[in-house]
Amino acid sequence: MHILVLGAAGMVGRKLVERLLRDGRLGKTDITRMTLQDVVAPATPAKPGFPVNIVAGDFAVAGFAEKLVADKPDVIFHLAAIVSGEAELDFDKGYRINLDGTRMLLDAVRLIGGGYKPRVVFTSSIAVFGAPFPDAIGDEFFHTPLLSYGTQKAIGELLLADYSRRGFMDGIGIRLPTVCIRPGLPNKAASGFFSNILREPLAGKEAILPVSEDVRHWHATPRSTVGFLLHAATMDTAIAGARRNLTMPGLSATVGEQIAALKRVAGDKVAARIKREPDPFIMGIVAGWPRNFDAKRAVKLGFTTEEKTFDDIIRIHIEDELGGNFAA
Repeated sequence: MHILVLGAAGMVGRKLVERLLRDGRLGKTDITRMTLQDVVAPATPAKPGFPVNIVAGDFAVAGFAEKLVADKPDVIFHLAAIVSGEAELDFDKGYRINLDGTRMLLDAVRLIGGGYKPRVVFTSSIAVFGAPFPDAIGDEFFHTPLLSYGTQKAIGELLLADYSRRGFMDGIGIRLPTVCIRPGLPNKAASGFFSNILREPLAGKEAILPVSEDVRHWHATPRSTVGFLLHAATMDTAIAGARRNLTMPGLSATVGEQIAALKRVAGDKVAARIKREPDPFIMGIVAGWPRNFDAKRAVKLGFTTEEKTFDDIIRIHIEDELGGNFAA
């Protein structure tokens, strides 16, 4: 099996690649080759056990996507995107990457023809939904995105479903919760503070909280996110029918509940490293974000999370990223 990962240098991409390399297979099929793409060169794996091709370049440049899929990868993980805050600040860049690039990729697959029909896993976002919301957003709630990023992802979902309906590919779109706790350095995502206020204090650093503690949001760990991707790549898509885009399960919590969990797991001294500095730009974006979901359809189709409480989210980060220790 040949696997192509777009956005392989990002956090989720790196986690996915690490898991695929460790397993050596996807589902019951051995991996025989991988291609890793990003705008900056993804890290070259050490002793992968099969050929790994590293490709650096912008997949939204004309002709680039055709080169990526020329060897007909069996599974394509499309993780490449401009994150929410950056897409809102740079309108042209957001649409070029998140919409035009996605269309170029899907068309490159379509134009191969000859019965080629890869599984395409598209990472969408809960940002496709906009306020006002019910207490828990169900599978029948309509798309009314309030950000350019959410609009771009919603259009990508429609393209994926239509190209799958036409038989050009076998696509599944997964609307990811905010991934928490994200390892590494802060990025330009407007949702970054959800991780920052936990990750930085656990590392002995101060963190800025730009919103009030009553802000509620939908979360899943990097561990669960990789699990979503793997299941989407191996599930029986016939069961999903024509509705190819699914909201992933997760945990709903307020910022205050996050901080309370941090205190329970790591102590008051760690939580005291959080500094309150309201940011009107971030507050304005967050005001239109979804807060809670009832992801029955995804759960029925076999998608699961490893974490059951927000305490679990913090413990998983300490275990996976900090070697079991934190700066008390």
